[in-house]
Amino acid sequence: MTMEPAVEQWDPLHSRSAPQAFWSTSNFGEAMPGVMTPLGWTFWGPTAERATRAAFGSMGALTRKERGFPADERDRVCNVFYGRVAGRVDFLVGIGDRIPGTSGAAVAEQVVGAMPPELASSPSRRRWPVIAVRFPYSFALIGHRVCRANAETQQWWLENIGKTKNLSRAEATRQFREAARRFDRNVTAQGIHVLCAVQPVYEQLRRLVEGAGAGEVTSFMSGYGAHAESAIVTDMWAASRDRMTIEEVVRRHGFHGPREGEISGHVWREDDTALCKLLEGYRVLDESADPTRAEEEKRRAREALERKLLASLPRHRRPSARLVLRLAANVIPLRGVGKAAFLQSLDMARAAARRIGEHLVDEGLLGDVEDVFYLTTDEIVAPPRDARELVARRRERRAYYETLRIPPAWLGQPSALDGPGTGDATPIVDVLEGVGASPGIVDGLVRVVGDSDNTAVEPGEILVSPTTDPSWASIMFVSGGLVVDIGGALSHAAIVARELGIPCVVNTRVGSRVLRTGDLVRVDGTSGRVRVLRRAGA
Repeated sequence: MTMEPAVEQWDPLHSRSAPQAFWSTSNFGEAMPGVMTPLGWTFWGPTAERATRAAFGSMGALTRKERGFPADERDRVCNVFYGRVAGRVDFLVGIGDRIPGTSGAAVAEQVVGAMPPELASSPSRRRWPVIAVRFPYSFALIGHRVCRANAETQQWWLENIGKTKNLSRAEATRQFREAARRFDRNVTAQGIHVLCAVQPVYEQLRRLVEGAGAGEVTSFMSGYGAHAESAIVTDMWAASRDRMTIEEVVRRHGFHGPREGEISGHVWREDDTALCKLLEGYRVLDESADPTRAEEEKRRAREALERKLLASLPRHRRPSARLVLRLAANVIPLRGVGKAAFLQSLDMARAAARRIGEHLVDEGLLGDVEDVFYLTTDEIVAPPRDARELVARRRERRAYYETLRIPPAWLGQPSALDGPGTGDATPIVDVLEGVGASPGIVDGLVRVVGDSDNTAVEPGEILVSPTTDPSWASIMFVSGGLVVDIGGALSHAAIVARELGIPCVVNTRVGSRVLRTGDLVRVDGTSGRVRVLRRAGA
């Protein structure tokens, strides 16, 4: 156990928790990875809080008071501890219990992978009349809203991202503020879409498939095409066949890259070295690996499953079943569209922040451009006089947080452990249990990857990681399977793995610490089990 740091005003990366709050880092780490920077968290935190409440509020599940932004951090549903972002599962369970057609347990399973045994589901109908009025309206409009946000943001990003390097400090500050406004709108739209459309439709699809005895619901969730992340793979494939230049790939997807959800991350438009190296892995693949061909095969397989399911149902149930299948095809693929919009907004803020950092260095307020990420969103606009000293203290504190580990879920205020080798060492096991997210069974050698700029993945290897983000699609394409510590059936890793047709197990919690590069494993994406067949060096 390690000494608990005090919650101090100058340190925005550690918060207080209400004693009854149950927290989880699962799924949240996909968007906000690792130990955040002060600018990264203060850019994300308020928006994530507002977006969560706006999503449930738009469907009528929250009262007017509950929709407001809490002044006390202990009342918030999205918070930061030791630099890691976590969400309140007890809040999600409580709201899920108010929504017809689902439950708190189902929402917890979809968002964080499982219903915590410490929590209880207590369904209530008291908000049903309000939800009956608001939910259809929100559901009907949110898909159009997400697509419009994506189109507008993409055009704005393409037209302006290259101009940032020449902006004055005042102009860069205005761009940062505009990016923050767009980010807030786009994350809110994405939150509403995921919670008001994707999750309810997924739950209805799951009930339909399981009720008909038609197998695993994940088998019905691929072959949709048009995923934003799939476009990265398609364009990379075209570049590997000299049908597109790497410059065009970067122009289209340059807002992706290692730790793209953290504002201080260096994305592909800033450094395409890793992308160029990864392209060589695509070049050695046979033409049979063409992702467009695989996408068509997945589409045909899904449609065959749907026909078989419909044929198994009585005639009077087929119209409603067709509606559920059609909604799944229309709603689920848009999850990546909304994510691309807010990542482009974040990238514009990233570019503006670095430009502001250059000016602050020239003015003697900061010693290094990267110091700008140790300011908050308020301080980057109006830097304090003691900015250098404040940055030094925050750098030291953040470096300390990076030496710590926190559990994936906990009640109340979390306790941190010192890094690997101390405290409660993870036991070595030969079988890992997780959530089967993409069906299929594959044997392969493990490659443990901690960042998506690791291009040492060989074709057919099993990619093992604590989390993933959209840029990982380019690496996942050459992998034989995927094992992730966090996530659920609707997490990024699960969705992309299904589209790429590779077996995937998520929510193993300790996979990236138990498995080692070179281990031979069998990944069962249907059962959610990963078995070690041979240890590296044995």
